[in-house]
Amino acid sequence: VVVRQAREWKRQIEGLRSLGTLAPIPVPTTLQAELRPYQQDGFSWLATLYTHRLGGILADDMGLGKTVETIALICHSRSDDPQAPPFLVVAPASVMSNWATEIERFAPHLNAVVLTDTAAKSGIDLDERVAGADVVITSYTLFRLDFDRHDELAWSGLILDEAQYVKNRQAKTYQCARRLAAPIKLAITGTPMENNLMELWSLLSVTAPGLFPSPVAFTDYFRKPIESGSAPDRLAVLRRRIKPVMLRRTKDQVAIDLPPKQEQALVLDLAARHRKIYDTRLARERQKVLGLLGDWEKNRFQVFRSLSLLRQLSLHASLVDESHHGVASSKVDYLTEQLPTLVAEGHNALVFSQFTRFLHILAAHLDKVGIAYSYLDGSMNAAGRAEAVRRFTSGETEEIG
Repeated sequence: VVVRQAREWKRQIEGLRSLGTLAPIPVPTTLQAELRPYQQDGFSWLATLYTHRLGGILADDMGLGKTVETIALICHSRSDDPQAPPFLVVAPASVMSNWATEIERFAPHLNAVVLTDTAAKSGIDLDERVAGADVVITSYTLFRLDFDRHDELAWSGLILDEAQYVKNRQAKTYQCARRLAAPIKLAITGTPMENNLMELWSLLSVTAPGLFPSPVAFTDYFRKPIESGSAPDRLAVLRRRIKPVMLRRTKDQVAIDLPPKQEQALVLDLAARHRKIYDTRLARERQKVLGLLGDWEKNRFQVFRSLSLLRQLSLHASLVDESHHGVASSKVDYLTEQLPTLVAEGHNALVFSQFTRFLHILAAHLDKVGIAYSYLDGSMNAAGRAEAVRRFTSGETEEIG
C-alpha cells in the first residue's frame, strides 16, 4: 500500500508543480454562503488540490471556517460531475450532527447521509444506506468497525475532521485512513501537531503519502535534529517541504476585521464549609503526591488522579463525596445568579466542564430557577446531540452545557 500510494502521489505532484502559482477558482454558485476573502483563498487551495488528485492538511485556527470551505469543495466537485461517488466525512461522534447541520445550511441541495450505527446493527448493507448520497458522515469508531465495507465502495474523497484522531500511526483508525482507497484525502484540524513531529508525519502520510514515505527516514532527518535542537535549519526545510500541502492560518493573520477576543478571569472564593473540606483533602493529597515523586514514571497515574480529584473538589464537594451534596458551591451559585441577567438581556451562554456530574448538578439548579437549557455530553447519541444543538441555535433555550 505504501509503495503504491507513494508512486501515485509522485506522479500527481508533477501536475501541481507545473502550475507555478495558484489561480483563484470561482466559488460554486450552489453554495449558499458568502465567503470571506481568506475563505475564498482556502477554497481555491482545496479545489486546486482536488483537481490534481492531491490531498492536504487544512490546519487553520478554530472558528475560521474550515467546514464551510470544505463544503464549498464538495459543491465544486458535484458541479463538475453530479454522478461522482460521494465524499466520506469521518468525524468525532460529537460533531457529526454539526456536519449535517452545516451542509443543510450552506448546501441544502446536497444529500447528506449520517451513519449512526454499524451495518450489522442497522440490518441494511452499507451500499444501500449510502445510495444516492453526495456526502456520507460517520464517526471514527464506526469507520474503524465497518472499514472493510467502506473500502469496498467508491469515494470521491476522504475528509478527516478533527484529524488528530489519526495522529497515532500504530492505531487501527490511522491504518484504516491510510488504507482506504480514495483519490484525495483531506485532514482538517486546528492542531496538526500536539506532542511531537511524528503526529504531523502521520497526517502527511495519509494525505500526501509520497512526501515522506519512510517514518524512519523522517525521524532521522527531521524529528530528532529538530526536537533536540542540534540542526535548527531543518525546521525551515521541513516548512518549505510541507507548504504546498498544508494550509495554516491564524485569526490574527486573516480575520483582522473581527474584534479581538475579550477574556475575563473571575476568581471565586470557596464558601467557608467548602473551603474547610477542600483544605483538608488538599493536605492529604499533597502528602501523598510528595511521597510519589521519587518514582515519577511508576506513580504518574496516581499523581494525575490526585490532581483530578482536587479539580473536581474545587467545583463541588459532592463530586468527591456524595455525603457533601448539601454543601454550597460558589461556582454554581455564581452561575445561577448571573444567567438570569444574561437571558433577560437576550444573550445565550455556553457552559463547559470536563466533569459531566458537575453539569448534572448545574442542570438541577437551572431547573429550580426556571432557566431553559440544552444539555450535551459524550454519552448522548447523534440524534440527541443534534436536537440539543438545534434547540440552542434556534433560540428555544438560552444555555447549553
